[in-house]
Amino acid sequence: MPRPRKRLAGAAGLDKKGPAGKHVKTKNTESSSPQKIPASKNCEKNTGSYWLMKSEPESRLEKGVDVKFGIEDLKAQPKQTACWDGVRNYQARNFLRAMKVDEEAFFYHSNCKEPGIAGLMKIVKEAYPDHTQFEKTNPHYDPSSKEDNPKWSMVDVQFVRMMKRFIPLAELKTHHQAHKATGGPLKNMALFTRQRLSVQPLTQEEFDFILSLEEK
Repeated sequence: MPRPRKRLAGAAGLDKKGPAGKHVKTKNTESSSPQKIPASKNCEKNTGSYWLMKSEPESRLEKGVDVKFGIEDLKAQPKQTACWDGVRNYQARNFLRAMKVDEEAFFYHSNCKEPGIAGLMKIVKEAYPDHTQFEKTNPHYDPSSKEDNPKWSMVDVQFVRMMKRFIPLAELKTHHQAHKATGGPLKNMALFTRQRLSVQPLTQEEFDFILSLEEK
């Protein structure tokens, strides 16, 4: 199982346009100290089986490790499959733990010159302990996590396809703003209502609408 050293666009990272335009979880990625909130209070039930997952497509060193991992990196992995490690936010982790095999997710390039949705992937292995929490040289090392009671989880994802065209954040935001007034599909999209999360649920209505944008 390939385990590339990637950086997720962390739960604490907004989709700012970084100078080098990376899929970074904008500085201070996912904090390992947020309060743990029960799923029932986080709207993590009845969220459907579609997801949006952020990662950084351009090189950036953290503790000497390049945290770059874009959709082309996923596509280049053996079997086009990789573990989605490095999530250090409880709500995002809980979403990872809710994922089921064959569920689909958008691969979102974050904190770049042009953030947005680059492609589609699917979940091929459900949540299991994230090995990087125990590796002292890893940027995602968490000394408070114990192997007999690990705090952090990851899933395995597999490349499905590139989007027919890149769907930029700016375009999604335009639809979100319009839909807030009209009651359209993206009115409550987590990308804008819970934008700091690196792993976000999508409703089927949101997922289908975004796919329809490929043809425009």
